[in-house]
Amino acid sequence: MKRRYRIRENQRFQEIRRQGVSHSNKLLVICYLPNTLPYSRFGFSVSNRIGNAVTRNKIKRRLREAVRLQQGSIQAGWDIVFIARQPIKFADYHQMDAACARLLWRAHLLQQNVLLQKNDKS
Repeated sequence: MKRRYRIRENQRFQEIRRQGVSHSNKLLVICYLPNTLPYSRFGFSVSNRIGNAVTRNKIKRRLREAVRLQQGSIQAGWDIVFIARQPIKFADYHQMDAACARLLWRAHLLQQNVLLQKNDKS
């Protein structure tokens, strides 16, 4: 994922968490807030409670890849933060990908019919 699509400032993470809208499932929490840019940006947060650095980085890499593959179908103009929950350390990539897609769909951040097309392929 290119640098311009990442949220890196701690202040922006906190602002999205406090003021943004959130949805959650068993593996993830998604918080989002509009931005003024012509593209969406993404941030990933994995707590120290989930595991050691190797485990946390592995989870972040998998989440980044899941979002990167869906990036073309995500609406522009949003700052989106994914926060990992404890059970994610037992999930495989496909479960993380499905959890991301479901949350983006529930938040109405996916363009229409994208989730339906993805489910038809499997």
